[in-house]
Amino acid sequence: MTHADDVTWMERAIELSRKCPPAEGAFSVGAIIVGADGEELANGYSRETDAHVHAEESALAKLPTGDPRLAGATLYSTLEPCSERKSRPLTCTQLILRSPIRRVVIAWREPSLLVADCVGVETLRATGVEVLELPHLAEAARFVNVHLLE
Repeated sequence: MTHADDVTWMERAIELSRKCPPAEGAFSVGAIIVGADGEELANGYSRETDAHVHAEESALAKLPTGDPRLAGATLYSTLEPCSERKSRPLTCTQLILRSPIRRVVIAWREPSLLVADCVGVETLRATGVEVLELPHLAEAARFVNVHLLE
């Protein structure tokens, strides 16, 4: 079930993705973690702190691991959380699963451009995380990455 708030938060995540330094071979992604009370807990974007940091990773790193607010939180990401990664020991999917977050909202699935078969959504769902896709916002999220998709 889509809430009006989901669309608003995703639109903000898309705006955040525009802050990403462009990179060949890496998507520009924005992520926002929102508490059950509707307050923003943290946000992040690709390459925010170093050349390899992903948006979800950046947002999660801004909160203490045991933050009790994460249990009822929703993570909004403009792109499906990665399920394969060379630059770090843990994928974004694994980082989410290690947190108490049990709701993730995405704008679009990762195309097979950089990773042949991203299974972030399937992995999250298989472990009980609710994943909501907002396909009507996929084009706006893709547009930020037009440099890779042309």
